[in-house]
Amino acid sequence: MPTHAYVPGVNARHPEDWFDQIKQTVTPNIPAAQLHHTTAWTTGLAYLNAGYFWECHEVLEAVWMQTQDGTAERDMVQALIQLANARLKLRMDRPQAAWRLCNMVQAHLARCPNDRAILGLTVGDAQAWVRETEIRIER
Repeated sequence: MPTHAYVPGVNARHPEDWFDQIKQTVTPNIPAAQLHHTTAWTTGLAYLNAGYFWECHEVLEAVWMQTQDGTAERDMVQALIQLANARLKLRMDRPQAAWRLCNMVQAHLARCPNDRAILGLTVGDAQAWVRETEIRIER
């Protein structure tokens, strides 16, 4: 795990190359449906669950860049990136921005099929995380 969870305007950003080794696990020869086996994907989820929201966005962006427009994989990755952003905004005491981002997450998830896992996650899994975030916003 990183030494700290970066929060813009609160603490120091990580060195520019801090996540390069993780991001380099995503290569163009990996089929989109297999991207969830990369270290970037698994680390991004671990960061999300551990409260490293900016860091989650940073590593999942590498996964997103290897997906194609209009695919369920792209929408799922984008949903998780925006969920991390929503949780970061909540930490920064910006609830309106967090709500807006949760709505964006739901829009991405609405374009994903409900009958199969996408990158190892179901739409229901991701929607549960959005609901948890919305509950935190309401407090």
